[in-house]
Amino acid sequence: MVNKTDAIEIITWAEENGISIWIDGGWGVDALLKEETREHNDIDLFVEESNGKKFVNILKEKGFAEITESYTTASHTVWKDTKGRIIDLHIFKFDEQGYIVFEGEAYPPDVFSGIGEIGDKVVRCIDAENQVLFHLGYEHDENDVYDVKLLCERFGIPIPSEYK
Repeated sequence: MVNKTDAIEIITWAEENGISIWIDGGWGVDALLKEETREHNDIDLFVEESNGKKFVNILKEKGFAEITESYTTASHTVWKDTKGRIIDLHIFKFDEQGYIVFEGEAYPPDVFSGIGEIGDKVVRCIDAENQVLFHLGYEHDENDVYDVKLLCERFGIPIPSEYK
């Protein structure tokens, strides 16, 4: 589990080392909603490729070790510490036009336009519309359904048909 204190601590490690991060997943949703609405198994972070090794070294210094999941790739890794905190790390780069390139796909820069809060900490995250879009096209669990419905309700986004 990654609670609010853990999330703030992990984000602060990056900030204190001059590393920009963007939050995705459940914590990204709760940041946009400006409240913790449920428990989180992990925190999903996007870090630019130019800071990837630096951030991984920080994680190792803080006692995190890489674990292998079925979806692990060179740019999508998972890190866990002895407290059971899990970081789902996405390494991306910006192309010449400012697009976000992750695992061969390019996304418009406004994907990272979300601003949210975790506790009293202001954070950057994936915006609400893209959070909903990124929850499409796969078998979703109860947390996905919960998150999508909350985002749609709060931000006036139509609920996608696969979530009805």
